[in-house]
Amino acid sequence: MKSGFVSIVGRPNVGKSTLLNALLDTKLAITSDKAGTTRNIIEGVYEDEKCQIVFVDTPGIHKPVNQLGNILNQKAYTSSENVDIILFLIDVEKGFGKGDSFILERLKEERLPILLILNKVDKIKKEELLEKIAEYQKLYDFCEIFPISALKKDNLTKLIPTIQKYLPNEGKIFEDNTFTNISTDFYIGEIIREKVLRKTREEVPHAVTCVVEKRVEKKEKVIIHATIIVDRDSIKKIIVGKNASMLKSIGIDARLDLEEYFQKRVYLDLFVKVIENWRERESYLKELGLDDLEN
Repeated sequence: MKSGFVSIVGRPNVGKSTLLNALLDTKLAITSDKAGTTRNIIEGVYEDEKCQIVFVDTPGIHKPVNQLGNILNQKAYTSSENVDIILFLIDVEKGFGKGDSFILERLKEERLPILLILNKVDKIKKEELLEKIAEYQKLYDFCEIFPISALKKDNLTKLIPTIQKYLPNEGKIFEDNTFTNISTDFYIGEIIREKVLRKTREEVPHAVTCVVEKRVEKKEKVIIHATIIVDRDSIKKIIVGKNASMLKSIGIDARLDLEEYFQKRVYLDLFVKVIENWRERESYLKELGLDDLEN
């Protein structure tokens, strides 16, 4: 059996997490149209009778404007080390920009097979797509240039055997039924954070953190107490909303996803806490046995 690690890299909002979810046919990584949504390296295992592929979703590489941005970039660069193949994802509708060129130069240093994945091909005409493929072939000797629509799952069935061609013959990396490297509590926190980002749009920066303080699983229900951590009181007011309307809406949407995940009723209590200082936030999370930017 062929197997290997495949890193999915690219700028923010090109569809990396959407692609991971589509390839695994499940919601593993959260998505939103806000840059910085993915903050951790998430691994998802795909397996069939011919191969086992460990897909590695990464934060979008971008020009950092703060400490968090620097950390996210470093995580993305690190994810390209010790892998077998790189899927370099671009938004074909927006084209190959300066950010993509910067990433490509970094990827060349790895000297690994690079597959250029053109996402969102449903947004452009076929003639334009063919022109772009011809243009991108001149940029680098990519192993493949592969057009897809991650959101609509177009052409994904052909992507797996294409990746398989470049995998080493090493046998299984993980045992059967291994699906991901993330914990249940981390997944819960990410689902809540996704709803915060989607509901509040540009009003709330992506630095918001969501953690599970307590989880009790019973035969017919799951009871979860979670905290949304923000760095300003003004952000807390937005998330809570008038008469707690926004917080209730976030909780309802998160609960629906979590009930699908647990396949039972979920009782979700949400709280919002303001911690302005990053070091105080780290200290608070360590008391819970957590790390803001680790699984």
